[in-house]
Amino acid sequence: MAAPGKCFLVTGPPGVGKTTLVMKVLESLRTSNPNLKVQGFYTREIRQGMERVGFEVVTLDGRKGPLASTTISSTESLRWPSVGRYKVDLTSFESLALPELQVKEDTDLFIIDEVGKMELFSSSFFPAVLKVLESNIPLLASIPIPKFGRDIPGVARMRNHPGATIFTLNTSNRDAVKEQIYSQLVDILCKT
Repeated sequence: MAAPGKCFLVTGPPGVGKTTLVMKVLESLRTSNPNLKVQGFYTREIRQGMERVGFEVVTLDGRKGPLASTTISSTESLRWPSVGRYKVDLTSFESLALPELQVKEDTDLFIIDEVGKMELFSSSFFPAVLKVLESNIPLLASIPIPKFGRDIPGVARMRNHPGATIFTLNTSNRDAVKEQIYSQLVDILCKT
């Protein structure tokens, strides 16, 4: 089980800057510790003009592939799960994300952006996240805010994990939350 204070979960409404915050913390950590061994991935929007048409998963070493799309219409995509108007490409997601969640002895930090409804369609994803949580390796992850007072079961399990610290992001506290998470991770990483 993750030691108390080693799991940092950033939550907040869509578009508040969770991914940006996670990436800024990572950038600051890499600047202060260039030899930091980090595993994980983040998701980013795919836009056509002003319209969001999907999401892609990007590994921390720069590999990327589709996560979900409104524009893919193939025979295969008809069987893909949907979240709203997005079709989720589980094969692409799993091929990139799952190898990044393998617990290795020399890993200093895991980044998972995000643990949400699209990602949790993968039956292999949450067990991999749990292995990361059960390791003693620090984790910085983003999770969605409960919708209509209901949490996604896997997300609720993370939120209620005894080693988790939750940071609820809003437009006025982003810089303070970034500094707080960065400081706490620096303290943890210096002790290991």
